[in-house]
Amino acid sequence: MASETRRSLVQHSRLRRDPHAVLRRMLDRVRPGALLDDPTKELEQRIADLLGKPAALFFPSGTMAQQAALRVHAERTGRRTFAAHAQCHLALWEDGGYNAVHGLRHKTVGDHHGLIILDHLAEVREPIAALLLELPQREIGGLLPEWDDLVAQTGWARGRGAATHMDGARLWEAQTYYERPFVEIAGLFDTVYVSLYKGLEGVRGAVLAGDRETVDAASVWRRRLGGAIPDAWPLAVAALVGLDDVLPRMAEFRDHARAVAAAINADGYARTHPEVPQTPLFHVHVPAPKSAVEAAVKRILDETGVELPRHVSSSPDPTRCSIELTIGVVSLEFTPQDVADLVRQLR
Repeated sequence: MASETRRSLVQHSRLRRDPHAVLRRMLDRVRPGALLDDPTKELEQRIADLLGKPAALFFPSGTMAQQAALRVHAERTGRRTFAAHAQCHLALWEDGGYNAVHGLRHKTVGDHHGLIILDHLAEVREPIAALLLELPQREIGGLLPEWDDLVAQTGWARGRGAATHMDGARLWEAQTYYERPFVEIAGLFDTVYVSLYKGLEGVRGAVLAGDRETVDAASVWRRRLGGAIPDAWPLAVAALVGLDDVLPRMAEFRDHARAVAAAINADGYARTHPEVPQTPLFHVHVPAPKSAVEAAVKRILDETGVELPRHVSSSPDPTRCSIELTIGVVSLEFTPQDVADLVRQLR
């Protein structure tokens, strides 16, 4: 029998994604008769305006949105290779879809556990269709390049006739580090994908933004891939709720993440990466084997009803592992010391 979750440190916990709770938030947003106007179009326009792009297009998934964008950039440039980090989402979580479906090639750039730097790009000898940068880089602790580095890297791509594409699944969180308008950050990129369910805590879906010609071309691929779904309004409404209610709180989440990380590091049992989180997302490195931490996560849930992240990442050192924490609405119920005390039980 599944344990009852009473409190959670998981951003997309069922406490937050319970259908009744989600529907109540959506009903508060939608007035009677409002669905006569397609909220998907409202969502696309709001995100286009927020990012300073001429056009934006809803996709049912970020995987589809990013592959469509890269396919369009490849066709426009006549090149089949895109450059991206070894641990980008397309490489780790999409079963090679960029190649199997679109015939594209991933040129791995940079250190496996560090950020891409300009010197890494200088080592790319072949023409590329696009440079893909993930902001922040989830798999290495939510790290972000400094602003001047970001400007230099996107400038490098443009100087070589390549497009610039942002995996902005967590752009909403990244903005709290740069403290620059979304328009300025997105302005460095030809196309930007944003998630509707990660930081915004919506249901599912994504939006791709860019110039009108590119977005129109991507819409063709959306249809070919089966993504031009009718009646996507529930996903759009949930995302509009997130834009209204959750997006304004990103700095609050970041500040709480920093306080939580400070408490974990002060305790001395585990350590966070980075030591001071740049965004509400960071990693916690625990001095215990993966199997032990997985068992501890289950035990804590069974005994206390407190849910911790169940995905535990192994380490080259078998005596250590890590978990990812993302501070969102439900996480604010825990004080920094509460979290540090829970982490100490992971052994």
